[in-house]
Amino acid sequence: MSHQLHSLMLANERDVVSARQRARAVAAELGFDHHDQIRIATAVSEIARNAYRYARGGAVTFLVDPEANLFRVAVTDHGSGIPHLDKVLSGSYRSSTGMGMGLVGTKRLMDEFSIDSTPTGTSVIFGKHLPSSGELLDAARLKKLSTELAKQNPATPIDELQMQNRELMKTLNELRERKEELLQINAELQDTNRGVVALYAELDERADYLRRASELKTSFLSNMSHEFRTPLNSMLALTRMLLDRMDGELSPEQDQQVRFIQRSAKELAEMVDDLLDLAKVEAGRLDVRPKAFHVDELFGALRGMLKPLLSEASLNLVFEIPEPLPALFTDEQKVSQILRNFISNAIKFTPQGEVRVKAREKGSFIEFSVSDTGIGISDSDKRIIFEEFAQIDSNMQKRVKGTGLGLPLSRKLAELLGGSVDVSSTVGVGSTFSLVLPPVYAGSAPAAAITVPEIDPDKKLILIVEDNSETAFVYTRYLVNAGFQTHTVATIDQAEEVLQRIRPAAIILDVLLRSENTWDFLRKLKAQTSSIPVLVMSVTDDERKIYGLGADSYLNKPFVPDQMIGEIIKLTSVKERRKILMIDDNEVSRYLLRGSIPESLYAIYEARDGREGIRVASHLLPEVIFLDFFMPGLNGIEVLKDLRSKEETSRIPVILHSTKVLDDAEREFFQENGVTVFPKQALTLPDSAMRIRELIETLTSHIEAESPK
Repeated sequence: MSHQLHSLMLANERDVVSARQRARAVAAELGFDHHDQIRIATAVSEIARNAYRYARGGAVTFLVDPEANLFRVAVTDHGSGIPHLDKVLSGSYRSSTGMGMGLVGTKRLMDEFSIDSTPTGTSVIFGKHLPSSGELLDAARLKKLSTELAKQNPATPIDELQMQNRELMKTLNELRERKEELLQINAELQDTNRGVVALYAELDERADYLRRASELKTSFLSNMSHEFRTPLNSMLALTRMLLDRMDGELSPEQDQQVRFIQRSAKELAEMVDDLLDLAKVEAGRLDVRPKAFHVDELFGALRGMLKPLLSEASLNLVFEIPEPLPALFTDEQKVSQILRNFISNAIKFTPQGEVRVKAREKGSFIEFSVSDTGIGISDSDKRIIFEEFAQIDSNMQKRVKGTGLGLPLSRKLAELLGGSVDVSSTVGVGSTFSLVLPPVYAGSAPAAAITVPEIDPDKKLILIVEDNSETAFVYTRYLVNAGFQTHTVATIDQAEEVLQRIRPAAIILDVLLRSENTWDFLRKLKAQTSSIPVLVMSVTDDERKIYGLGADSYLNKPFVPDQMIGEIIKLTSVKERRKILMIDDNEVSRYLLRGSIPESLYAIYEARDGREGIRVASHLLPEVIFLDFFMPGLNGIEVLKDLRSKEETSRIPVILHSTKVLDDAEREFFQENGVTVFPKQALTLPDSAMRIRELIETLTSHIEAESPK
């Protein structure tokens, strides 16, 4: 229920000033702070001024509602109402006099606001929540406050203006203090930011140090592991020779000593292999090669490998026939390595009883378990067995001492495959080691059967070998719009399978696929199907290696569509290949040279001696001749003299391709006849194919430039 504190009529401008003054006074008595007093006084002044200006008068009533905890002000008039009230309240209506500004402003300043406007008058009621720190507003307190307000004399406009000036000055001082506080906070934030930046720099430096330390550790382990392998392999080979009695009989004592050496070398070799695998896992360089396999096949292979470890007749190794399980698609070799570690450890520490290997479905995962009836592991030892080089202090441990790397490596391999390992054990009863894996390695899926597209005889087929689906999609769109047909594969295996069934007009190849590089594939591809042009498109900029392995063209990513289309059109255009003649009696030399020249661009012809070479050159008129120096019958100088003596062959570029070290007279002769020297020894260089191609292109471009148009 609302209690009226005070009311006044709005008959002139002075009454509007009084309304503002009374509003501030009431707000102060009710305990509102300085800022809320100004907000309330401003709102009352705006609404009262509107009532006086537009309705020629009205009334202002101040009320308190203790139940709702609200101080309310009601301003009423008997004017003609407010047209376009919805637009006024939404803030979209403006009149030439500014109508609507007071209503919108009051609504924003107050906690409660309502308005009722009709052609016979307008009532505006607005309020603000009472401060929680104010005095208790009982009936006596409200009556006393009402009496004090009635006794106050109306303020003059000058008094009110002075009061507003004082309020303004106070507000300005507060703003100045706030500004100084903000400047101080800003300075503190800048100091804090500098500290944070310094901390980040220190953390980056520390992270870089740790990264370099990790890299050094990995590099050391990898290098030392490789360095250890050579002498260890030699030791194993030598002990095998001695035990095989290849150099005579050994005494029983010598035989035992050699076997001790062999066993130690094998243990050290196992440690080196485990160290190398650990280093690769930590460095992220251990590749996962997923493939499809069945658990019963895996168990069959493990049974055959591990049965020989059973030296005690009282110990059984049991592989439970697994329940029907789906085929797994993960790295079979790494799963086998983990289980071998589990089983070999179980056999070592189980004097009698059995070691049982099982597999079952566990939710959406596959769980392998290796249980034994051995010595068991205490709770305190369970925490250390997965640490590198950790050993359990027991009599049996000393007797069958291992490397301490098998279980840590198994855990890392399981994590690499997206799984985990665990152990449960009771001392004197036995242990169970478990491996839980997803049936499909994350990021991979069993390879679906390759479907070969139906070839449109009117369109040239381009095979795209690219593992990024978005990139392959972009290639396809541009090539299809250019009139080509495309087929995309993501792996080398898929590409090889497709090439066994169809012959594309060209191949677009990325040499850095996600899980493999295609350098070997490119080399093998050009050796087997050199007539299929290959366009390499990759982020790598090893252009010499790309051309050296036989690529016909190369574009760097990101690519320019017009360039790609242009290269494909050039590579797939039906044109007469330039003719290359090799005059050489050595079949191996001709084979090596032929492998360095792309057959998709050049037609290669061979002559086995000088006389045959002269005859073929006169008939064929090749663009370039590769000429050997030492040949039966006519040597290179004699062949060159004959070629230069005839009009039709006198201008053919000749490349001397020989192992001969020329003396000064020979060098001068070949220079005078415009012969380029490319020694056979240069074929061993990694960029020999690129150098040969550049040489051919240079020589043939000179001929084309000099020929009559």
